[in-house]
Amino acid sequence: MSTTNPTSPSTAAILNTTHLLRRTTLNRIFAVIYAAGILTLFHHHLQTLRHSTTFTTTVFLIADIILTFMWTTTTSFRLYPTDRKVFPENLETVLPKKDFPALDIFICTADPYKEPPMNVVNTALSLMAYDYPPEKISVYVSDDGGSELTLFAFFEAAKFAKLWLPFCRDNNIVERCPEALFRSNGITYSDSAKIKAMYEKMKIKVESVVDRGSISAEYITNEDERIAFDKWDKTFTRHDHPAVIQVLLESGQEKDINGHPMPNLIYVSREKNKTSPHNFKAGALNTLLRVSAVTTNAPIVLTQDCDMYSNDPMTAQRMLCFYADQSIRHNLGYIQFPQRFHGINSADIYASEYKRLYVINPGGMDGLKGPCYVGSGCFFVRRVFFGGPSSPEFPEARQLCPDHVVEKPIRDQQVLDLAHEVAGSSYEKNSAWGNTMGFRYGSLSEDFFTGLHQHCRGWKSLFFHPMRPAFLGDLPISLFDALNQNRRWCIGLLEVVFSNYNPLTFGSRFMGPLMGLAYAHNAFWPIWSIPIIIYSFIPQLALLNGTSIFPKVTSSWFYLYVFLFFGANVQDCLDYMLARGTFQQWWNDQRMWFIRGLSSYLFGFIEFSIKHLGIASKGFHVTSKVVDSEQSKRYDNGVFEFGVSSPMFVPLATVAIVNSVAFSSGILQILMGRNMDGLFGQMFLACFGVINSWPIYEAMIWRSDKGRIPRVISVISTLFAFTLCMLVLLVPNA
Repeated sequence: MSTTNPTSPSTAAILNTTHLLRRTTLNRIFAVIYAAGILTLFHHHLQTLRHSTTFTTTVFLIADIILTFMWTTTTSFRLYPTDRKVFPENLETVLPKKDFPALDIFICTADPYKEPPMNVVNTALSLMAYDYPPEKISVYVSDDGGSELTLFAFFEAAKFAKLWLPFCRDNNIVERCPEALFRSNGITYSDSAKIKAMYEKMKIKVESVVDRGSISAEYITNEDERIAFDKWDKTFTRHDHPAVIQVLLESGQEKDINGHPMPNLIYVSREKNKTSPHNFKAGALNTLLRVSAVTTNAPIVLTQDCDMYSNDPMTAQRMLCFYADQSIRHNLGYIQFPQRFHGINSADIYASEYKRLYVINPGGMDGLKGPCYVGSGCFFVRRVFFGGPSSPEFPEARQLCPDHVVEKPIRDQQVLDLAHEVAGSSYEKNSAWGNTMGFRYGSLSEDFFTGLHQHCRGWKSLFFHPMRPAFLGDLPISLFDALNQNRRWCIGLLEVVFSNYNPLTFGSRFMGPLMGLAYAHNAFWPIWSIPIIIYSFIPQLALLNGTSIFPKVTSSWFYLYVFLFFGANVQDCLDYMLARGTFQQWWNDQRMWFIRGLSSYLFGFIEFSIKHLGIASKGFHVTSKVVDSEQSKRYDNGVFEFGVSSPMFVPLATVAIVNSVAFSSGILQILMGRNMDGLFGQMFLACFGVINSWPIYEAMIWRSDKGRIPRVISVISTLFAFTLCMLVLLVPNA
């Protein structure tokens, strides 16, 4: 399957192609064979239940039903996996540069101490430096923490940008994030030493202001800055403050040192007070959507996390290779680039790449109606936020409509007054914002929820995975941060599952069954915890008193279990390695699946249930991007970072102890001459659990650094583990 887009018979300029991956046929054949194996397994379960209905047989039936459901959702990604290529060298034959559409870029930040302003500045500078007409770029920085420290950093960034952008253009630099460029060695560009010195000076100034928590008078260099910072008076707090909109650069007014126009750069902090609704990312994005509508109203919007900088200045032009294609443009809602990360250790011990979520699964959905929206690196057609392709829902204010043409300059007082109005905390009351317009409310996973609605309205999306990563971001370097981020996602996903917009029902009706299953795969993440807990405890505990759960090695049913286990894992490993991964990274990825099932999936499920009952709600927490040098060193060496006394570590340590005790017991039984024919499957699972738990044993027993498992977690887990073991040993073998 391939697609080309000649604009006319004479030019025949190909902008993009797409084709099914060669393994598609093998995937479909294997799916049929594996499905037959699953049906045979359930036949075996029913036979077992007919003869004896026990607690063990019942829970394993539940576990296998859930595993089957999740395998079915995973298979939806393997039936139509696609790959795309673009040809930006042909772009100007179809769309001259003067006709490139304007681009509004949204960057969101919320806390200057967890998301250092210099990180946000680097992201903005890298995006402002796109190989794209600068007068057509507008960068909006949403500061949901309402911090004067972040605004100060961007006043400094606006000055530095006037040198940085021409420096990148004149030297044809590819890596246009200052921090990333100057981190590399052997820079020989003209004026590189001078530019680096200026960057370091800016960095020191910004970081010193953040460290002090206030801006000294000597750092305020002009009247515009003084007026801007006067807004932070004694009544101004991060949870209670008026809207702040500061135009830092205006394309029609400011030029760089070479006389070229600068992109627009606008700081936005929406109004907040105690009654403000939607105090999370979707609310900030909707504010940016409205503010940008009245100031620039570009037809294309890029949403970007504050720590995800541009790694390829040609990314916007690669996006246009799809946007300019008339054959797909009529219902193209967004183009999703994968999230990629820098600084990952070679083994990727926390599976922070989320290769399935960001690369493998989106490639599979691309052959259907397109990938989910994953929050960053996504180019939207602005119309997508206002109804379906053929059924737009225009907002009451004409200035917010996607086809409205902004004729006045950004600094025009009438424009700024309207921008402050639409950034007000009461603007959305009794409106369709967050419901039928804009980014969707109702879930902590606002990106997933928004993409689901857009697909159900008839929009399609595209996934493009270039060889050179379009964006690179920071990643958690401690296990707690990695799991806490995942726990928050799980809560948001469950909010979608238990709403009127469940992907299996609502989604399948509007998108079709395969897309419904694909969305359900992510939405039902937390239920992985049920089979993982069952298979992590029950076979091992039964091994202690010699109770057989699985068929004997001499039974033909045993080989069915072998096929199902190794068939799923081998296919998963091949998918991972074909997506530019290594075997070691895949092994750590499956280990993290096991760890998440016992921690973030489980605790996300528990916290959602508590929240749903109205007992407690933690809400949105920003993941810290601040890097500790000792943590960083341990991460680079592939050492797990625990460090904090989190309840999420208790099930992990408990399972590690139970598996080690069960495996040791099995070895002892073998040495005593016992026939283990009926216990081989349980021995294998216990051994598998011990190998996966090796970093936990190290952190509990041998390590003495700050990243080890706290003693209180070890003690509590040991008590739980030995209590379980003793209770099982007291149960008669019969």
